[in-house]
Amino acid sequence: MSILKKALTTAAMASALLAGAAQAEDMRIAIVAKALGIGFFEAANKGAQEAAEELGDVEIIYTGPTDTTAEGQVEVINSLIAQRVDAIAVSANDTDALVPTLKKAMQRGITVISWDSGVAPEGRQMHLNPSSAPLIGNMIIKLAADNMPEGGQVAVLSATTTSTNQNVWIEEMNKVAGDYPDVEVVGTVYGDDLADKSYRETQGLLKTYPDLKAIIAPTSVGIVAAAQAVTDAGKIGEVNVTGLGLPSEMAGHVKSGASKSFAIWNPIDLGYSATMIAYHLAKGDASAEPGATIPMGRMGEVALDDNTEAAMADPFVYDASNVEEFADVF
Repeated sequence: MSILKKALTTAAMASALLAGAAQAEDMRIAIVAKALGIGFFEAANKGAQEAAEELGDVEIIYTGPTDTTAEGQVEVINSLIAQRVDAIAVSANDTDALVPTLKKAMQRGITVISWDSGVAPEGRQMHLNPSSAPLIGNMIIKLAADNMPEGGQVAVLSATTTSTNQNVWIEEMNKVAGDYPDVEVVGTVYGDDLADKSYRETQGLLKTYPDLKAIIAPTSVGIVAAAQAVTDAGKIGEVNVTGLGLPSEMAGHVKSGASKSFAIWNPIDLGYSATMIAYHLAKGDASAEPGATIPMGRMGEVALDDNTEAAMADPFVYDASNVEEFADVF
């Protein structure tokens, strides 16, 4: 081999090693959704990518199971541990079932936070609520009551029976139900965040409670399925569907009258904020202790409570006056 060829080969090898080292320096943050293919989490991933671009040295691994099960998330998290990611930010399908696997991740030096739907404290370093649970609980029943001047029966269509955030929001809703004495909450059913099952559960509610006036679905999958079921049953104007949903998915149902109004925080902001928090904790320039504050880039900062939880922002109400404005955003 000539001296020139040797020099070129050495230079190429050095460049490859330097490129590999630079790539290895990027922090890898895994955003784990409840399941893939859900609009809310796809929007949250956009926010995560925005944060990564802003930070400059972050690679986002957006992942999740194919269905909303704890078993599926455990499998995904074990894969992330094997990949030795730097941080895992998970929206949990079960409060407790993920704890042993996430403990293993933390023991391996991986930063673990939960967001949207929380993990028990022993399985994460902190939890980011999209809003405060009491505000959400009051909001979802108020949205129903505001469009029921004479009161009536209300039913709830939730996600899974083990969904952390859904259960807390419904619990908070029931705490303030007495503030709306003309509203009767008659039951809760579970669609498992599957469109077809949520649709069938709504059909069941309409048959079981023929005098039903409203359905509250605090899940972006459920609210769309419920609105479609009400439409197909010819119940527009009789049954109002409300809860938490995405403008892009609900604009048509607001226009048709199947939904008078609904609420949601910006999932793009939520994914952005979760990424920023995971980054600063993994980097070590913030700590997850009661009373600590953690920066969230353009979203400001959050202060952790005694349970190392924080709330991002208040829910925002969408109706015919503004839903089209946001339908192209998320």
